[in-house]
Amino acid sequence: MRKSRLFAASSVLLASAALLAACGSKSSSSSSKPQKLAWTEAAELTTMDPSKATDRYDADQFNNVMEGLIRLSNKAKATPGMAKSWKESADGKTWTFNLRKGAEWSNGDEVTANDFVYSWRRTVDPKTASEYAYLFSGIKNADAIVAGKKKATALGVKADGKYKLVVTLDRRIPYFKLLMGFYIFFPQNQKFVEKCGSKYGTAAKYVLSNGPFKMTGWTGTNLSWKLKKSNTYWDKKNVKLDEVSMSVQKTQTTSYNLYQSGKLDETNLNAQQSKQLKGTKGWTIRKFASTRYLQYNIAKDKNLANANLRKAISLSINKSQLATTVGAANAPAVSFTAAGITDGATGKDFSSEVETAATKAVQGYDKAKAKEYYKKALKELGKKSITIQLLGDDTDDAKKVTEFIQSALETNLGMKVEVSNVPFKTRLSRVSALNFDVVATGWTADFSDPISFLDLLAKGNAYNYGKWQSSSYNKNLTTSKTTSSTADRWKALVAADQALVEDQGVTPLYYSNEATLVKTSVKGVVFNGAGSPYNFKEAYIK
Repeated sequence: MRKSRLFAASSVLLASAALLAACGSKSSSSSSKPQKLAWTEAAELTTMDPSKATDRYDADQFNNVMEGLIRLSNKAKATPGMAKSWKESADGKTWTFNLRKGAEWSNGDEVTANDFVYSWRRTVDPKTASEYAYLFSGIKNADAIVAGKKKATALGVKADGKYKLVVTLDRRIPYFKLLMGFYIFFPQNQKFVEKCGSKYGTAAKYVLSNGPFKMTGWTGTNLSWKLKKSNTYWDKKNVKLDEVSMSVQKTQTTSYNLYQSGKLDETNLNAQQSKQLKGTKGWTIRKFASTRYLQYNIAKDKNLANANLRKAISLSINKSQLATTVGAANAPAVSFTAAGITDGATGKDFSSEVETAATKAVQGYDKAKAKEYYKKALKELGKKSITIQLLGDDTDDAKKVTEFIQSALETNLGMKVEVSNVPFKTRLSRVSALNFDVVATGWTADFSDPISFLDLLAKGNAYNYGKWQSSSYNKNLTTSKTTSSTADRWKALVAADQALVEDQGVTPLYYSNEATLVKTSVKGVVFNGAGSPYNFKEAYIK
């Protein structure tokens, strides 16, 4: 998710006031020491509508104010959430989830199987325009519904009474249990959603919680808000924090100063800070399944549709130097799929299997070859020079990336690069509208499997903003989803990633990890490098 970007039509009636009131209720702590945590995000929130959210910053909030069938603990271990138990059929095509009785939304409504049915149908309905609808592929009729060929009610999910949810699949999905811990599959309260109308998820008062915390103070545009302990959460006795103060800090220097003054319990570090503070108390590396990359608008820019130009751009960028310039914990990318994901057939790191002589020839750093490819591109395009606009976020790290790339392309190729750094939300909007030439973006896996990356560039995927196409790529993706052989599945995924890199459909830049400082008094925070990163349910202040 990455991310980007990213996973209702009338005004809210006065009658909805009672329904919304529960969002602001307070909870108390029995602890003698204040159980309050101050945490940061690197960018503003885009939406709290789980059907429409697409990025890791929103994901952090969903992971704490809502809960799905399964909650992922450390190392993505599946633990009971709204479902107290589940069973997979022998052929892997039917999953039955037994929901716990008495679980409530923050307005007092009971959480039932119908809340999941409604949520899933709403997400796959083309009218919702969810960019994450493709994650439902494999659930019976999902593809046909997303394509507008069947109604959302045909989706392979049904409520068997109030406390049993039955999911029917078209095929076995190896990572299905991990999906159930991702927010796009969380429940939604139909009555609340319909009362909120188009305002649903646009501010804290239009967010309904069934998780450990409730959101307060978010107006939809501000850069600070709170997560307060929910009195209606089924497992509230095991939630120790009374409050999490969230704030957006786009500059690591400011964030670190706030940390030093005791106003933050956690801060991300830039490369220089990390080198200086390495080994101090609280210093840690968060390893994300995340890749930063350049995406090209092939659909609208004939120059960027030229593969030789894309290869020239790639070869002119020293990715090792870029990685360490942005952060000491980063590593140069050799594949689109992030490092750290294990091949289920071989036990090797998937990214290492993608790298070959052919991928190195266009993914490495070689100024001479870059110039050769650039000359070929200019000749094929009938141009003497090329100017591109490079779009990026307005954070410190993003500015470092765009500045580095601008310098590399202008110095090594003689291209003119016009840089535009804008707020995260603006960048997402521009990319979605295809209003860009090249964008410096990134993706963090929604679950620990290469398909979470590779699906992004499949034909017809909403995230394939540049509309890059490859018949061999799509063929291998199809094979990975239809073969019954684990070995063949992974071979197809490797081949797809290789085809992407060799053609430079996107240019992988570096694997993004984060060096952070966390106060030693903060305990029990669950972190997962894929999906929703932070889970505060078990966190506490010692």
